[in-house]
Amino acid sequence: MMNAVFNKLRNLDAYPKVKEDFYSRTLSGGIITLVSSLSILLLVFSEFTLYLHTVTETKLLVDTSRGETFHINFDITFPAIPCTLLSVDTMDISGEQHHDIKHDIIKKRINAHGDVIESRPDGIGAPKIEKPLQRHGGRLEKNETYCGSCFGAEQSDDDCCNSCEEVREAYRKKGWAMTNADLIDQCKREGFFERIKEEDGEGCNIHGSLEVNRVAGNFHFAAGKSFHQSSFFFDDLISFQKDSYNISHRINKLAFGEYFPGVVNPLDGGQWTHKTSNGMYQYFIKVVPTIYTDIRGRTVNSNQYSVTEHFKDLEFISPNSHPGVFFFYDFSPIKVTFKEEHISFLHFITNICAVIGGIFTVAGIIDSFVYYGQRKIKKKAEIGKFR
Repeated sequence: MMNAVFNKLRNLDAYPKVKEDFYSRTLSGGIITLVSSLSILLLVFSEFTLYLHTVTETKLLVDTSRGETFHINFDITFPAIPCTLLSVDTMDISGEQHHDIKHDIIKKRINAHGDVIESRPDGIGAPKIEKPLQRHGGRLEKNETYCGSCFGAEQSDDDCCNSCEEVREAYRKKGWAMTNADLIDQCKREGFFERIKEEDGEGCNIHGSLEVNRVAGNFHFAAGKSFHQSSFFFDDLISFQKDSYNISHRINKLAFGEYFPGVVNPLDGGQWTHKTSNGMYQYFIKVVPTIYTDIRGRTVNSNQYSVTEHFKDLEFISPNSHPGVFFFYDFSPIKVTFKEEHISFLHFITNICAVIGGIFTVAGIIDSFVYYGQRKIKKKAEIGKFR
C-alpha cells in the first residue's frame, strides 16, 4: 500500500534527476555559473537593503476638516523698520480680527550691520510712578485706587486707561490719531515714545507663532501701530511717522504648521529689497493640508504651500490700503497624505525567488546556446579532418 503511494508521488516529480554519468561540465558553463551567482548575490543584497528602508506612499483625498485652527510659524527680518513701530495683525473671512498681536511674538532689535542689540517679547512694561494722573485729572493719593485717564476717549464714565496700550486702544475705538503724544501720562512713564526715538535707524527681527482659524485670511506686518475701522487702516503714531517706510524684508522661515520630513517651504530664505518709497508687498499663498505618518505610526497634521508675489507702489495704493508686507492665504480642497511603511516580508521573499529563478533560467538559456554552438563548431572541425 505504501509503495503504491510512494510510486504515485514519484510520478508527480516535476524535477526529474539525471545521473552524473550523463553530465558534461564545460568551461563556459563554469563561467556562466560564476557570473550568475555573483549577479544573484548582488541583487539579493539590493532587495534586502530596500526591504530595510522605508517607502513613502502618497495619496490625494478631499479635505473635509472643519472648525479647526492651525499655527503659522514665522521668522522675518526688517532691516529698516524699528521694532517698536512694527506690528502684526490678522484677519480672516469669518470676520475674526486681531490687531497688534503680542502673544508668542519675540522682537530683536538689530543695527545697520544686522547685529542683535536687544531681544525681548513684544510689548512694553509699565513701571509705576508715585502719583500717576487720574481719570478725573488729579494725582493718585494715599489708599486711592488708580484709574488712569483715557484723555477724552472714554466710552463711559467708568472707563479707565491704566497703560499706554489702553489709551491707544481707546483711541482706536474712537477712530482718533494720537497727535497729543507728549500729553499722555501713561505713555510718558512707560517710555513708549522715548523708545521710538531711541530706535531710529534700527531694524527688527520678529519671530513667533500665530494661531488662526482654518479658513482663508491674511496676516501682515505694518510699520506703525495700525488700527482698523470701517475697513480703513490708519496710523496712531502721526507725530512720529516718517514720509515713507522701507519695507525691505528677508523671510528666514515661514511655515504653516509643524515640520515633517521632506517638507519644502518655498519662502524660506527669500529676500526682497525696496529702494524707493513705501508700498505694499503681497504674497498670495495656496495652502495644501498635509498629513504625514511615520513608520512608528506618529501622525503630523501640517501643511504645504505654493506662493506668488506682487508689489504695489505707493502711488497705486488705494486709500483703504496700508503700507507693509501682507500674506494672503487660502486653502486647497485637496488633502495630501504621506505614509511611511516597510515592504512586506512576503513581497521581499517573492522578489528574492523571482531574482534567483529568473537569473538561473536566463543563465540556463545562455549556457544551452553556448554549449550547442561549441558542439556545432566541433562537429564541423571533425568533418573537415576526415575530408
